[in-house]
Amino acid sequence: MIKGFRDFILRGNVIELAVAVVIGAAFGKIVSAFTDGIITPLIASLGSKEVGGLNFRIRPSNPATEVQVNELLTSAINFLLVAAVVYFLIIAPMNALMERRRRGEEPEPAAPAEDILLLQEIRDLLRDRPIEQGPQR
Repeated sequence: MIKGFRDFILRGNVIELAVAVVIGAAFGKIVSAFTDGIITPLIASLGSKEVGGLNFRIRPSNPATEVQVNELLTSAINFLLVAAVVYFLIIAPMNALMERRRRGEEPEPAAPAEDILLLQEIRDLLRDRPIEQGPQR
Protein backbone atom coordinates (compact mmCIF):
# COMPACT_ATOMS: atom_id res chain seq x y z
CA MET A 1 0.00 0.00 0.00
CA ILE A 2 2.87 2.41 0.67
CA LYS A 3 4.15 1.91 -2.91
CA GLY A 4 0.64 2.63 -4.17
CA PHE A 5 0.50 5.75 -2.00
CA ARG A 6 3.82 6.93 -3.42
CA ASP A 7 2.59 6.27 -6.99
CA PHE A 8 -0.59 8.23 -6.19
CA ILE A 9 1.39 11.23 -4.95
CA LEU A 10 3.61 11.23 -8.05
CA ARG A 11 0.85 10.62 -10.62
CA GLY A 12 -0.77 13.50 -12.51
CA ASN A 13 -4.26 12.09 -12.98
CA VAL A 14 -6.81 14.90 -13.21
CA ILE A 15 -9.72 12.95 -11.70
CA GLU A 16 -7.69 11.92 -8.67
CA LEU A 17 -6.50 15.50 -8.30
CA ALA A 18 -10.09 16.73 -8.32
CA VAL A 19 -11.02 14.16 -5.67
CA ALA A 20 -8.04 15.24 -3.61
CA VAL A 21 -9.13 18.88 -3.77
CA VAL A 22 -12.68 18.09 -2.66
CA ILE A 23 -11.66 15.76 0.14
CA GLY A 24 -8.81 18.05 1.12
CA ALA A 25 -11.26 20.90 1.58
CA ALA A 26 -13.53 18.68 3.65
CA PHE A 27 -10.78 17.38 5.92
CA GLY A 28 -8.68 20.55 5.85
CA LYS A 29 -10.05 22.05 9.04
CA ILE A 30 -9.73 18.82 11.01
CA VAL A 31 -6.17 18.26 9.88
CA SER A 32 -5.26 21.91 10.45
CA ALA A 33 -6.61 21.74 13.99
CA PHE A 34 -4.57 18.60 14.60
CA THR A 35 -1.34 20.05 13.22
CA ASP A 36 -1.84 23.44 14.88
CA GLY A 37 -2.78 21.95 18.23
CA ILE A 38 -0.35 19.02 18.43
CA ILE A 39 2.34 19.04 15.74
CA THR A 40 3.25 22.74 15.85
CA PRO A 41 3.87 22.77 19.62
CA LEU A 42 6.01 19.64 19.30
CA ILE A 43 8.11 21.23 16.55
CA ALA A 44 8.36 24.49 18.50
CA SER A 45 9.69 22.60 21.52
CA LEU A 46 12.71 21.38 19.53
CA GLY A 47 14.37 24.72 18.82
CA SER A 48 15.56 27.78 20.66
CA LYS A 49 13.42 30.02 22.86
CA GLU A 50 14.47 33.30 21.18
CA VAL A 51 12.72 32.72 17.85
CA GLY A 52 10.50 29.76 18.71
CA GLY A 53 11.20 26.22 17.65
CA LEU A 54 13.21 25.52 14.55
CA ASN A 55 12.77 29.06 13.21
CA PHE A 56 15.88 31.20 12.95
CA ARG A 57 16.81 34.76 12.06
CA ILE A 58 19.28 35.59 9.33
CA ARG A 59 20.08 38.81 11.21
CA PRO A 60 19.49 38.21 14.93
CA SER A 61 18.58 41.82 15.66
CA ASN A 62 15.99 42.07 12.83
CA PRO A 63 12.69 40.16 13.36
CA ALA A 64 11.79 40.63 9.68
CA THR A 65 14.57 38.20 8.69
CA GLU A 66 13.04 35.26 10.57
CA VAL A 67 12.82 32.06 8.53
CA GLN A 68 9.65 30.13 9.42
CA VAL A 69 10.80 26.48 9.40
CA ASN A 70 8.02 25.55 11.86
CA GLU A 71 5.32 26.68 9.40
CA LEU A 72 6.92 24.78 6.54
CA LEU A 73 7.09 21.52 8.51
CA THR A 74 3.53 21.94 9.80
CA SER A 75 2.22 22.57 6.27
CA ALA A 76 4.11 19.56 4.89
CA ILE A 77 2.68 17.30 7.61
CA ASN A 78 -0.78 18.77 6.98
CA PHE A 79 -0.49 17.98 3.25
CA LEU A 80 0.71 14.42 3.84
CA LEU A 81 -2.13 13.72 6.27
CA VAL A 82 -4.76 14.97 3.81
CA ALA A 83 -3.16 13.03 0.94
CA ALA A 84 -3.08 9.86 3.07
CA VAL A 85 -6.78 10.23 3.95
CA VAL A 86 -7.69 10.72 0.28
CA TYR A 87 -5.59 7.76 -0.81
CA PHE A 88 -6.55 5.24 1.87
CA LEU A 89 -10.27 6.12 2.09
CA ILE A 90 -11.07 6.79 -1.59
CA ILE A 91 -8.39 5.85 -4.11
CA ALA A 92 -7.25 2.48 -2.70
CA PRO A 93 -10.81 1.09 -2.24
CA MET A 94 -11.80 2.33 -5.71
CA ASN A 95 -8.73 0.71 -7.27
CA ALA A 96 -9.52 -2.56 -5.46
CA LEU A 97 -13.11 -2.46 -6.72
CA MET A 98 -11.98 -1.81 -10.30
CA GLU A 99 -9.45 -4.65 -10.07
CA ARG A 100 -12.15 -7.07 -8.81
CA ARG A 101 -14.46 -6.03 -11.63
CA ARG A 102 -11.67 -6.49 -14.14
CA ARG A 103 -11.04 -10.03 -12.84
CA GLY A 104 -14.76 -10.77 -12.81
CA GLU A 105 -15.04 -11.22 -9.03
CA GLU A 106 -17.32 -8.25 -8.53
CA PRO A 107 -20.68 -8.68 -10.25
CA GLU A 108 -21.62 -6.18 -12.88
CA PRO A 109 -24.72 -4.07 -12.25
CA ALA A 110 -27.95 -6.07 -12.46
CA ALA A 111 -29.79 -6.38 -15.77
CA PRO A 112 -32.90 -4.24 -16.23
CA ALA A 113 -36.16 -5.59 -14.85
CA GLU A 114 -38.48 -7.60 -17.12
CA ASP A 115 -40.99 -4.76 -17.48
CA ILE A 116 -38.23 -2.38 -18.58
CA LEU A 117 -37.07 -4.88 -21.19
CA LEU A 118 -40.66 -5.21 -22.45
CA LEU A 119 -41.04 -1.44 -22.71
CA GLN A 120 -37.75 -1.20 -24.60
CA GLU A 121 -38.92 -3.89 -27.03
CA ILE A 122 -42.19 -2.02 -27.63
CA ARG A 123 -40.26 1.21 -28.19
CA ASP A 124 -37.99 -0.48 -30.73
CA LEU A 125 -40.95 -2.02 -32.60
CA LEU A 126 -42.72 1.33 -32.76
CA ARG A 127 -39.59 3.05 -33.99
CA ASP A 128 -39.01 0.47 -36.76
CA ARG A 129 -42.52 0.39 -38.22
CA PRO A 130 -43.24 2.47 -41.32
CA ILE A 131 -45.08 5.71 -40.83
CA GLU A 132 -48.60 5.45 -42.16
CA GLN A 133 -49.89 8.47 -43.92
CA GLY A 134 -53.43 9.52 -43.29
CA PRO A 135 -55.97 10.54 -45.91
CA GLN A 136 -54.74 13.19 -48.29
CA ARG A 137 -56.67 16.44 -48.53
